[in-house]
Amino acid sequence: MSKLELLNQNGEKVKDIKLNDNVFGIEPNDTVLHDAVVLAMANVRQGTHSTKTRAEVSGGGRKPWRQKGTGNARQGSIRAVQWRKGGIAFGPKPRDYSKKQNKKERRLALLSALSYKAKENEVVVLDAIKFETNKTKEMVNLLNKLELEYAKVLLVVTELDDNICLSSRNLGNVKVVLPTEVNTYDVLNSDKMVLTEAALKNLEEVLKNE
Repeated sequence: MSKLELLNQNGEKVKDIKLNDNVFGIEPNDTVLHDAVVLAMANVRQGTHSTKTRAEVSGGGRKPWRQKGTGNARQGSIRAVQWRKGGIAFGPKPRDYSKKQNKKERRLALLSALSYKAKENEVVVLDAIKFETNKTKEMVNLLNKLELEYAKVLLVVTELDDNICLSSRNLGNVKVVLPTEVNTYDVLNSDKMVLTEAALKNLEEVLKNE
């Protein structure tokens, strides 16, 4: 098992802890990781875009002029695609972009992402996080002490405490989640993954038993 320093809220070392190699030490699978990221980005697409075809735009019920003798090109409707305000040919229509990935692949992708984080020393574990107030400065002070003020942080806690959630709400670089909500895209999209010791044990227990 790989060792990691357990820190307090002041960024000081408390002791060494070990990461579970079955969760943070596997050989990453880049293909499954790529599929998981594509799935995550595709599933947030609404797919509500729509254009009107020549059958759906209003007007154009009759031939604009006779077929021959006018000197103009022949036309059948003023709502054909070549006319201004005419229909759109091959335009987008509402569709479902969602993709699927089986359970074993999703689990492997998450384990691969966590293993990359551990391998690149981007995992920070704290003994606990406790704020006296719900002010933003509480979270800012914590990030400063951990030297993460400019990093995109995924904060994993066992309980969505009001003070923690509210103090991070105005910070665009911090996302607070529960161990059961950790997903591949969020892990890869963060610069640093910060967990409490309890959240780490919870996450390892869940992924180890799946």
